[in-house]
Amino acid sequence: MKIICVGLNYRDHIEELGFSAPDEPIFFLKPETALLVRNRPFFLPDFSQEIHYEVELLVRINKLGKYIQPRFAHTYYNEIGLGVDFTARDIQERLRKEGLPWEQAKSFDGSAVVSPFIPKNQFSNLSEIRFSLQKNGETVQIGNSNNMIFNIDQLISYISQYVTLKIGDIIFTGTPVGVGPVSINDRLTGYIEDQKMFDFKIK
Repeated sequence: MKIICVGLNYRDHIEELGFSAPDEPIFFLKPETALLVRNRPFFLPDFSQEIHYEVELLVRINKLGKYIQPRFAHTYYNEIGLGVDFTARDIQERLRKEGLPWEQAKSFDGSAVVSPFIPKNQFSNLSEIRFSLQKNGETVQIGNSNNMIFNIDQLISYISQYVTLKIGDIIFTGTPVGVGPVSINDRLTGYIEDQKMFDFKIK
């Protein structure tokens, strides 16, 4: 099982980071040990002083695929979920400045929160999925799939040109504006539309 994360897929988030929009999708991988499920607490690691949350829509691949054409991509998933891509922002910025890979900032244990999944046929329009994140009861991120630069089908097609997609692989599709730090005793609660998807604490 692979965790495939897409970066810089919402223009408002790109602007808050001060970057330019990519011409094609950007993705990186997290190991299976990054998974955090069933509302288990997230433990702040000792190696970073600036862990940021990034809420994202997820899709779970349901069949083997390679070189998938965009018109067939919708047949490779049938569920939507919600997740948090935790990022060690201080480490990421240091590595970027040094021109080095930044897996250390993204791929550490527990850095990929994954909710239960909802059948995609429960959504009237996959291009209009609203989602949000609350920190301690205050909404800090609001997103909508219609604001993606590259939609779900485009992402699946593109990623499959490089990496064979297998049953159970999870794709994080990018985060909207509003990312920020977490501290001990914070509580993160995520929603798709009005349905609560996860609710866990920072330890």
